[in-house]
Amino acid sequence: MTTNTAELAPVAPVPEDTSTSHQAHPFLLPVVGAAAFSHLLNDLIQAVLPSVYPMLKTQFSLSFAQIGWIALVYQVTASLLQPWIGMYTDKHPKPYLLPSGMVVTFIGIALLAFAGSYEMLLVASAVVGIGSATFHPEASRVARMASGGRFGTAQSTFQVGGNTGSAIGPLLAAAIVIPYGQHAIAWFMLAAALAVFVLSRLTAWTIRHGQAKLKSLARNQVVGLNRAQVIQAIVVIAILMFAKFVYIAAFTNYFTFYLIERFSMSVQESQIYLFIFLAAVAAGTFAGGPVGDRIGRKAVIWISFLGVAPFALALPYASPTLTAVLAIMIGLVMSSAFAALVVYAQEAVPGRVGMVSGVMFGLMFGIGGIGAAGLGELADSHGIVWVYQLVSFLPLLGLVTAFLPRTRALQPKG
Repeated sequence: MTTNTAELAPVAPVPEDTSTSHQAHPFLLPVVGAAAFSHLLNDLIQAVLPSVYPMLKTQFSLSFAQIGWIALVYQVTASLLQPWIGMYTDKHPKPYLLPSGMVVTFIGIALLAFAGSYEMLLVASAVVGIGSATFHPEASRVARMASGGRFGTAQSTFQVGGNTGSAIGPLLAAAIVIPYGQHAIAWFMLAAALAVFVLSRLTAWTIRHGQAKLKSLARNQVVGLNRAQVIQAIVVIAILMFAKFVYIAAFTNYFTFYLIERFSMSVQESQIYLFIFLAAVAAGTFAGGPVGDRIGRKAVIWISFLGVAPFALALPYASPTLTAVLAIMIGLVMSSAFAALVVYAQEAVPGRVGMVSGVMFGLMFGIGGIGAAGLGELADSHGIVWVYQLVSFLPLLGLVTAFLPRTRALQPKG
């Protein structure tokens, strides 16, 4: 059948057996689209937490450092589990982890809606993090199964779903939670229930079409990078991920506080600015994958980091209107790197899609969480405006892209 022959990475030609053709299938938009939509719902739910930080800060009398610890607990919980889940499911596929993980997220949202103490907020954040850890590696694998060889396009489509959810989340939080209080967070349990349904359908498709072909392809992978090159690539990717996601953490967790402090905006006004930034991130993510399929992952990474540097350096000194413009440019340009980084890593270590996806998404959450906690401490001691002046230099770390080894992966045609 042609619906079950997604490639994990470049494969050496092998003879066809008597029952299954190895001819590559086309890009399966319904499957990739469903994975992206479930990512939208997942990240929409997750975006609720940072969106209600100002409300929680007031309601529970929290410091910036305590807000940072909430972000750290959520993101580190998600990041520590993801690589292990991906590594395990590379060898022992567990497609039902997708809807099961979303059930855990459903429970986490209920705990967040009715938490009565700071400690319960931390517990709720950890539970939501566990749900996220089970979602990302497996959903990314499904998107790659259905890519038809257009790995960057599939990854960016999947990722733009998440970024779109992250952009919509603050608007819904401003409309539903801020006016009606903490208990209104429970409405987002409806999104989790819808995601469980969609992921159950994806799981059924995976069971019918995906796993047998994934195992067949995994036995015939070509080598991407040698051991020394893999170590070098990991170091460079870690630096790039640090620069990207600490900088992004400054926006997702503290942009509203920055705008309120610097321009005396209301919470609702600052949420609109955050939405503008996150919408630009979604658009930039979508563009990064297809462009990477055509011009190469490394070129996209160069453009993403060094192209954003002038805008980042100007942001702390801009007027409110110019701040919105610069936030759009930063979101568009910098976000294009993530899909390219994920596919580059998958090409560097072929046959380990779950592990690589888990590591990449885990690094994203872990670095973002540590960055959020660290930035919170700095904001308490030096002020949030000073923090934005400091992080404006992070995109310059993109210069380390020069040390990324060239992968031997074949670029898909078309």
